[in-house]
Amino acid sequence: MRVGLPQAQPTAIASKMRSRPTASQAAFMDHSVSPIGYVRSCFKEKFAIPRQPSLAPAARGVVELLPPFDSADAVAGLEQVSHVWLLFLFHQALENKPRLRVRPPRLGGNRMVGVFATRATHRPNGIGQSVVRLDRVEADRLFISGIDLLDGTPVLDIKPYVPYADSLPDARNDMAAEAPIAIGVQWSDSGLLQARSQAARLGEPLVELIEQCLAQDPRPAYQKPEPERRYGAQFWDVDVRWHYPTPGVIRVLEVAPAAPQPA
Repeated sequence: MRVGLPQAQPTAIASKMRSRPTASQAAFMDHSVSPIGYVRSCFKEKFAIPRQPSLAPAARGVVELLPPFDSADAVAGLEQVSHVWLLFLFHQALENKPRLRVRPPRLGGNRMVGVFATRATHRPNGIGQSVVRLDRVEADRLFISGIDLLDGTPVLDIKPYVPYADSLPDARNDMAAEAPIAIGVQWSDSGLLQARSQAARLGEPLVELIEQCLAQDPRPAYQKPEPERRYGAQFWDVDVRWHYPTPGVIRVLEVAPAAPQPA
């Protein structure tokens, strides 16, 4: 069954495209790729990572390049670029059986649509892409912000963002026409003091990072926010605890050092 597509008459080109691949084409069907680097990120777990890049400008990280790409030659010219595309692997969401339909959070987590109509992490080949701000370039490292990437994410490729080609004023997406509405983030007095103390220790904009990420409402879309339920996530090396005193409002309760990870 076709979904909303016009019934076009077959053409010679279309018929040729349906033919079996040539030997040279078949040789690339199982082409393997290797990471060119890894992301060191403020996000140590999947929960509370923004669902799109640039929603949390204070979310920072570093792309650590691997040989032979950890060279000034590989990054020459990037100092002229403000943003880059990162192609990466959803290394904690790889699946043996592809999903054809998914439930995107933007639609409340209850409506299923085709995987190719979404940016869900459940990709046929586990590949994701994000455009991020490039803050600084070193021979073997790229300092980035506005990220939505888990710590340890394998990076497959890096490409410069080209404004005249990548920004399309007439583009549309009726499922996500506008940025999601941010919810209010409040602080307990002790939680804010703790966050400021940890921010000074880290040398990172931790208060802004917490506010920007929690404003995206990280709870599962199908889950009703109840005041007695507590939520938590790790940013950098601190644990953040919060709850929903009323629907549409988050109150940060505690910011404390995270427990050491087992070796």
